[in-house]
Amino acid sequence: MRLRIEKAVYGGSGLARADGKAIFVPLSLPGEEVEAAIVTDKGGFATAELQSVIERSPARIDPSCPYFGRCGGCHYQHASYTSQIEMKIAILRESLERAHIADIPAITPVIAAPFGYRNRIRLHVRKNPFSLGYKVRNSHDHLPVDTCPIAAPLLQRALQVLNRDGALLNLDQFATEVELFTDATESSLLLSLWTDRPQGVGPLCDKIAPVLGRVLPEFQGIDILAASHRNGVDRSIAHRGAEMLRYSVANRTYRVSLNSFFQVNRFLIDSMIAIVSSGETGAIAWDLYAGVGLFSVPLADTFSQVVAVESSASAVRDLRENLRGAGHRAVAADTVAFLREAVNERLPTPDLVVVDPPRAGLGREVATILGRIRPRNITYVSCDPATLSRDLATLVQSGYRLKRMHLLDLFPQTFHLESITHLLLE
Repeated sequence: MRLRIEKAVYGGSGLARADGKAIFVPLSLPGEEVEAAIVTDKGGFATAELQSVIERSPARIDPSCPYFGRCGGCHYQHASYTSQIEMKIAILRESLERAHIADIPAITPVIAAPFGYRNRIRLHVRKNPFSLGYKVRNSHDHLPVDTCPIAAPLLQRALQVLNRDGALLNLDQFATEVELFTDATESSLLLSLWTDRPQGVGPLCDKIAPVLGRVLPEFQGIDILAASHRNGVDRSIAHRGAEMLRYSVANRTYRVSLNSFFQVNRFLIDSMIAIVSSGETGAIAWDLYAGVGLFSVPLADTFSQVVAVESSASAVRDLRENLRGAGHRAVAADTVAFLREAVNERLPTPDLVVVDPPRAGLGREVATILGRIRPRNITYVSCDPATLSRDLATLVQSGYRLKRMHLLDLFPQTFHLESITHLLLE
C-alpha cells in the first residue's frame, strides 16, 4: 500500500495511518510517501516493511555502513544528522506532552561526532563457520560484520583481528558473546567472553591473552563469564591481565571494571558531567543509581557530603575507590531500599538528588518517596522518554517544575535518546 509518513516515533519507525489504523514503517522518514507491505497486524496497529520510497524526504541520505538496513543496531543512518536530532527532540517533547506535563522548557541538544563514538560493543558468536556479528533487524538470525562505523577505531580493529583469528583461538568452541571495551583515548582494551561451557576455560585464557597482546598492543586483559539464567548476574570464571580500565574524563580518572556500567559515548561524557554538576553546590548531595561514580566524583568537589547509592557489586567496588574524601559515602543498596531507610531514619534532606536509573525509570515508589523527602533540586538523567515522562508527572504532582532540559545524543544513528532534566521544588 501507499502511505504518507506523518512523523518519527520512538523505536525507529515512521508512523503512517490507513483506514484509521496506525502503521509503523522502519527506515522511513517524516513527510515521505512510501510503498510498504504489512508484515504483522495487531488489530489496532500494524507494522510494515518499506518496499520503495516514492517521494523522498530532503533529509534522506545514503547510509555509510554496508550493513545498515539488515543490522538491528542502527535505525537512522538514512537520515541526515541534523534531522536525527530534530526527530529525537520532537519524540521527547511529544512523550512529555502525552504525560500532561505543562510548562515544558526548551530542549537544548548536545551533540558530538556521530560516528566512531562507542567505547564498548558486544557481539554474538557464530560457531560454524566462525564469525562475530550482530542480530539481523527484527530477527534472532546472526549477521556477520567486519566493521561497525559507530564504534571507536580500536574496537573495529579488534573486531577484525578476532574475526580473523577467533577460530584459531578456539572461540568457536566455547564463546557465545564477545564484548570489547576501550578508554577515551583508545590506549587500553579489555575483552570479555561469555560461555555456555564453563568447565576448563582457564587454559583458554592462557592461550588467548598472549596472542591478542602481540597483535593488539592496547590489549590489557581478558575475562570469561558464565551467563546466569536465574538471577541475571553473570559470573566471572577466569581472567588474565587487567580487570579494569583507568578511564580519564573531565580532568578526572575513574576506575571502571570489566563488568561495571559506564557511559558509552566517549565524545560526550565530559559534557554530560558538566550539565549534571556545574553550578551545583550545597551541604548534601545524593547520587542514586551511581554506577562507578561518574557524577559523585565531581559533586564531591562542591558538596560537603555526597552519598552515592549503587546495587551492582562490581560498580560498588569501583565507586568506593573513585569516591574519596572525608564525609563522602558509597552505599551498596537498591535505590528504593536506601530511600525507605532514609525516610524511616529521618536522614537530613539533601540539597540535590541526582538520579540516573536504568531504562525502567524510577517507578512510582521511588518517585513518590523523593516527593516526600522534598530535596530542593532533582536532576534526572534518563535513557527512555516514556518512563521519564511517567516519573516526571509524579514529581510535578509533588510540587516540582521542570527548570532545564538537555537532549544528549549519546547514541547517534539509533533511536535511543538520553536526556537530562533539572527540576526545582516550587
